[in-house]
Amino acid sequence: MTLFLTSSPCVCNAPRAILNPENNFLKLLRLSLPERPRCLFICADPHSYGRTDGFGRDMDMAFREAGMEFSEFAVLDGRNADDAQMLIWQSDMIILAGGHVPTQNAFFQEIGLRDMVANYQGVIMGISAGTMNCADRVYVQPEEPGESVPEFPRFAQGLGLTEVNVLPHYQMVKDNMLDGKRLFEDVTYADSLGECFFVLVDGSYILVEEDGSTTLFGEAYCLRDGKMEQICSLGESIILE
Repeated sequence: MTLFLTSSPCVCNAPRAILNPENNFLKLLRLSLPERPRCLFICADPHSYGRTDGFGRDMDMAFREAGMEFSEFAVLDGRNADDAQMLIWQSDMIILAGGHVPTQNAFFQEIGLRDMVANYQGVIMGISAGTMNCADRVYVQPEEPGESVPEFPRFAQGLGLTEVNVLPHYQMVKDNMLDGKRLFEDVTYADSLGECFFVLVDGSYILVEEDGSTTLFGEAYCLRDGKMEQICSLGESIILE
């Protein structure tokens, strides 16, 4: 399995979904995929059919425009959850959609996705929440009103594809307020005690190769024990141990 953990694979503020070529992303993605791969797009919310279909169409078109046309493109959500294992077996690439982390995590657990992808031999690309849910032990960063309270579950079992915990869209959310608190300084910093979170801006990503080697590409930060430091910059890469 080859794993691309993205914040967003698309160019920021573009009028439509365009795959971002920064940090060798397109080059490495092309090298990882067969010609005209079969793709499975897995939702974030199993009941948001219109949103999932629209998101899927956008990604299908973005890949086509980047010269990576899919021979087949299927969507997995609540409408066909019983077919999940078959759809996974038939795919060369899986895209895990972005959205609300707990909602997506609950769907993954409901259908037993962790076991289904344990020995998957293709390429998996996570987007935002999809990336976060790839971890073995997922940090569920509060996002919606009311989620900053101590009772909100901060960790959940993920897909077990990596030990890395990613926090996406840093350039967008770093100054966000939630329930009258600063999302990072008042909430996430405290949650990082005894933990290590890799904080990515859009265009940055982490590549986990078949042999387990893990490389971070682009601007990124490490949040550990309440302290944040930049560890990589645009156009650069570092190996994560």
